[in-house]
This record gives sequence, structure tokens and C-alpha cells, in this order.
Amino acid sequence: MSRFIRNMSTTTRLISQSVPKNGVIMPPWLHDITQSTSAAPKLYAWTPENLPNTSGNEKSKAATPKNLQKRIFILGIGNLGRLYANSLAKLGQEVPVTLVLHRKTLLERWVSEPGIELTRHGVPEKISSFDVEWWTEEAPAHGPVREVCDGAKIANLLVATKAPDALPQVDRLRSYLDGNSTVGFVQNGMNKLWPPYGAIYNEHRFPPRQHPNWLVCVTTHGVYSLGTFKSVHAAPADIAMGLVLPNPDTASAADYLMEQILKAPELEARKVPRNALWVLQLEKLVINSLINPLTAVIRCMNGHLFDQPAPELKKLMDMLVDEASQILQALAQHSSSQDILTGVDSTPQGDLSKEALVERFSAARLNAMLQRVGEKVKENRSSMCQDVMAGKQTEVWEFNGWLVQMAEFLGLEAPNHQKLCELVEAGVVGEQNLLEAYFGKK
Repeated sequence: MSRFIRNMSTTTRLISQSVPKNGVIMPPWLHDITQSTSAAPKLYAWTPENLPNTSGNEKSKAATPKNLQKRIFILGIGNLGRLYANSLAKLGQEVPVTLVLHRKTLLERWVSEPGIELTRHGVPEKISSFDVEWWTEEAPAHGPVREVCDGAKIANLLVATKAPDALPQVDRLRSYLDGNSTVGFVQNGMNKLWPPYGAIYNEHRFPPRQHPNWLVCVTTHGVYSLGTFKSVHAAPADIAMGLVLPNPDTASAADYLMEQILKAPELEARKVPRNALWVLQLEKLVINSLINPLTAVIRCMNGHLFDQPAPELKKLMDMLVDEASQILQALAQHSSSQDILTGVDSTPQGDLSKEALVERFSAARLNAMLQRVGEKVKENRSSMCQDVMAGKQTEVWEFNGWLVQMAEFLGLEAPNHQKLCELVEAGVVGEQNLLEAYFGKK
């Protein structure tokens, strides 16, 4: 199973493959899906029993139909996956949790070193009471051969992969999902299923009114990695969650997963109306689109951006905020946002009207929000900075690339965010190189 599926590799591809459908300019990922006629793959669930030379003590518990309705699968065991797994495990055996690993070597690693270790306030806590599986098209040659959920449907799925992988991996699982499934996304960045794209995706991948309930968890906790299956919960915060695109016939099916997240200790989760969730995710996107890529290029702690930054760096940050402000203000007034602001699962609120959002998304308000968040996270290193230092794929196309794509959808341009995407992808390093790319050499 390929871990990374790049939706965009260059800005040229980002723009040139956008294709109109029913008046909607489709991004490349959606255009590819609408053109695809391939069936979803059959996937096998490997457990430790499928590894050669594994002791009989490593048997996984069989999932009964009743168990499947309560079982929560967590796809992706990075920092946020570990955070959710640690907290959900504390709800006890009545809420079974299966960790879905993304490669065979991790399954082998789990056999030798089982457990998720999360450190809070300097105290490590290790929990091993999980079932673990690896989902792949390859049937195991050793041990029992089982299809994912024995061919039944997944009731509760939390997707904790990196943002570029989230929807591709869910799309791969679509034959195991239906209207009674709830799929929760916990990534940074804007969820791809917000209008206007979600309805088009559902139309092409599921029978009418048989799409899952799509849930988003806007997670503001700060977590960083200490290695495989080990993380530090460095900045406790909260989670705002709600349905991005509910199934009108089965929306109540999402209650179980949301209730468990609400009850799980240390998550500090709360349910919010759909319109409020959209605004919170947009505001977090602005924060991520500045702090993450700038610190990734400069290779600095977050505080460097806020503790008396050089005049040109401050000017660049203002330029990026101004550009994001124009895009968000236009989006709030666009017809595609009407369903979010006034439709199903949205609550009428004066501060979420179009007029109020234009003010809320002003450059001055966004800058003030950025400074408040910057003060709270100044001692941390951003996830994107960690990724580039480790030679990993970044989420820059999910943050700044989303703004570039949304600008095109709205008939605007976002040249500053587009350039930042290119700089991160090109591996540019250093504050001087960053500033010269925007302002030239002095």
C-alpha cells in the first residue's frame, strides 16, 4: 500500500488541470476521480498472526457484528493518531480500538515493541490494549486470510494520516463504507469535502444517499514525535468537531463516534454547528499557511516569526495574511458557501453572517489571531519544519496550495502563497533566501 499519493506536484499541475463541471471548477484530485472507472480494491487485514515466526500470544480478537458497530478504526498512527488512540483506549473494553498501520514493517515493529507511548508533563504513559492491522491488496501467505471487516462495512473510522493522504486512502476503502459509516478526519488543512466538491465526490463514488457521514475534528493540540509509536503531548488544547457533509438519511449514525470522542479524557472535544466548524477550519488554515511553511524554510522555532522579526520578514507575513484575507472574504460571500452558512446542521448566528465574516476575515483580525496563537506556540517547532528536517513530504499544498486553488475558483490570484509552495517544494533553506525570493537581493 503506497503511503503517499501526491495530489499535486507543481503549481502548474495545480492550476492547469482544474476542469469545470456544472459550473464548478474541479481541482485535479476531483477531476481524476470523476474520470476514473476502476473498481475499489479488495483489501486484506493482516494481523501479527500473519507474520512468520510470531508467537501464538499475538492473536487478535475476532470482531463480532456487534463489536464492529462499536469498534473504532484509526487509520494512520502519527502524532494525532497516537493522541486519539491514547485517549480513546481509556474508555475501556466497551470501546474497542483497532490501529491500522500503513506498512508491514510497522506491524513487525509492533510485535517486538507493542504499545503507544504518549508523554504529558514529562510523564510517559504506554498503552498496549489495541488490536493492530495492516490493510493491503496482498493476501497473506501465513496465518488466517481475512478481508477488512470480513467483508462487512466499517462503522467508525478516524483518519489520522497526513493531509495529502487522507482522502486517497479513504477513497481506497470506499467499498467498505456506506450510509451507516462515519468517517472522521483529524488533519490540518481544509477538508476536501466541503462544498462545492463533496457532493460531486459522493455522486461519483457512492450510490444515491449511500455516502458516509463525513466528520471533521479541528484539532488544536500540539503533539510532536519521539519516534515510532512515541509522542509528546506538548501543548494541550481542544477539538471542535462536526459534520461536513451529513447523510440526510443516516446522520444519527455519527452520534456514536462523536460521543466517544466527547467522553475521551484529555481530548477536550466539543461539538459545533457546521457553519462554525467551517469558520474554525478556515482560521486554522490561515495559521498553518503562515507558521508552517515559513518556519520550514527558515528552519526555526515558531517564536522566531513573532519575537521582533526582521522588517522584511514581517512585511512578508503581512503580505501573506492580506492575500489570505481577500480569499476568505470572497469565499464567505460566494454562493457555494450559502449551504454551509444556512443549511443542514448550521445554526443561525449573527456573528456567522456573510457581513460578520467579511469583518472576521479582515487582515487586521486575522493578524491579531495569528499573533495570539504565535504567543502560545512560540516554544514549539511546527510540524512542517519537523517534516523538512526529517526529509519527509510536507503539507504545503494542503495549506497554501488550497488558498491558491480557492483563489482560482473565486477568480482571484494568490501569487505570494503560490511562491511559498514552490519554495518549500524546492527545498529552499534560510531566511535570507526566503526574503530574496520575494524582494530580491539588496
